[in-house]
Amino acid sequence: MPGAATPKTVMAAYADLINHHDFSLLVPLIDPDAVFWFSSGSFTGIDAIRSAFERTWQRLENETYWLEDLTWIADGDTAASCTYRFCWRAVVDGKDAEGSGRGTTVLAKRGDAWRIIHEHLSSYPD
Repeated sequence: MPGAATPKTVMAAYADLINHHDFSLLVPLIDPDAVFWFSSGSFTGIDAIRSAFERTWQRLENETYWLEDLTWIADGDTAASCTYRFCWRAVVDGKDAEGSGRGTTVLAKRGDAWRIIHEHLSSYPD
């Protein structure tokens, strides 16, 4: 991402690039020390986050992922955060499947570039 990127353009790029199922495309958007929390566990650093993504892509054949209802709850000069609904559609064990949940992403300005430093995805409460 060019230095002029904003938190909003980083999130838009992230939502688009994630569907290429190539983690190397996401690396420029994620801080090397980022912490991602998923229902499958907590992952710190690029290598652990990469492994989590790649395991998901292997399990969810032809997955399409998208974000809805982004709400920016903080938008400062050096940090920003948004909440959203995440949605996915895929083939699991040969059958069509889909789901959704809630997410929070925190971004920080590192030099002249915005990077994702935290993502937390979870299911909706019962």
